[in-house]
Amino acid sequence: MEQKASNPERTEKQRWSGKLVDFLLHNKVVIFLCILLLVGLNIFMFSKISYIFEPAKVLIATVSLPIILAGVAYYLLNPIVDLLERFKVKRIYSILLLYLIIIALITFLIVAIIPFIKEQAISLAENFPKYYNEAITTFESWVGSDLFNDFQQQAGIDINQMLRDLTGKASAFFNDTFRGIGSIVGKVTEVVLGLVIVPFVLFYLLKDGKKLPNYLMKFLPTKLRNGSYQVMAEMNHQISSYIRGQIIVSFCIGILLYIGYLIIGLEYSLVLAIIAACTSIVPYLGPAIAITPALIVALFMSPIMLLKMIVVWTVVQLIEGKFISPQIMGKTLSIHPITIIFVILTAGNLFGVIGVILAVPGYAVLKVMVIHLFNWFKQRSGLYE
Repeated sequence: MEQKASNPERTEKQRWSGKLVDFLLHNKVVIFLCILLLVGLNIFMFSKISYIFEPAKVLIATVSLPIILAGVAYYLLNPIVDLLERFKVKRIYSILLLYLIIIALITFLIVAIIPFIKEQAISLAENFPKYYNEAITTFESWVGSDLFNDFQQQAGIDINQMLRDLTGKASAFFNDTFRGIGSIVGKVTEVVLGLVIVPFVLFYLLKDGKKLPNYLMKFLPTKLRNGSYQVMAEMNHQISSYIRGQIIVSFCIGILLYIGYLIIGLEYSLVLAIIAACTSIVPYLGPAIAITPALIVALFMSPIMLLKMIVVWTVVQLIEGKFISPQIMGKTLSIHPITIIFVILTAGNLFGVIGVILAVPGYAVLKVMVIHLFNWFKQRSGLYE
């Protein structure tokens, strides 16, 4: 029986469809775009059923504060425990000794230093509105001089109006800040419970923290363990370097400013130095925030005190920038200053004060993950040979 003659048109269509299927299945760019499409569809789908993640949100909100505080304390205290362990002191005894020292320091602070800080802080809070109004009046009197009036006319600007706008924005900012603080105070029970849990979480982190990476590796496929361990080690190095370095730098800034303020006789020197030390945890933007109350207090005292305070601040910033930060921080993060400022501003708008504090270490962790994922993609895709 004769075979039927094949249809040339049908054969040509089959050949082209086969080529198309082969192109779609073996083209790595197309596969990558399809993966991105699937990821986007999953994100869209989960956004429509976000209510199922509400228990997870509550859990994260509950445990995040003690875990973050315990993690910071771990990175600060773990080198001391490791050092004592090298001197043949058992790890459990080293941790207990550290706890006793911390309890003694807290007791000393409560008995000897806190009352003095409290007295200065209350006095500053009571007198700050007067200082602020006096500083604004003094500045307006300077701006209203003939020299400044001539400058405003030639430049075509109204500094008085700019000052009023700036004052209004600052007032709105502080009002929003205090409203936010009020909402935080409303959750005082949650905060207290978180602080109570911190010592217990910290104890087990110091005791078994080194075992955690190896434990987590058991949940990953064997082929992925070496690369994942390397990523975790690099992330740990980035976080530990930043936390230790930034806190030490902030402490040094506080000490230097306190000494400088005492030398020039600035009022509320201890409280102003503590404010500067706390805000210096935030790179670049923190010192700019910290100098504001010191400027107002110095301007209220006298123009000469203002000049002295600016000199002290400049000297401390030069010492910090040229000697302290390069020795302590080094180049561990390798992040451009402009990038850090944008990251802090973005995180602050998204997550508030917590976002500002965690912006830089969070960005450093994401940077490590993205770099390793991109290197893995380059090796597997074959597009960068």
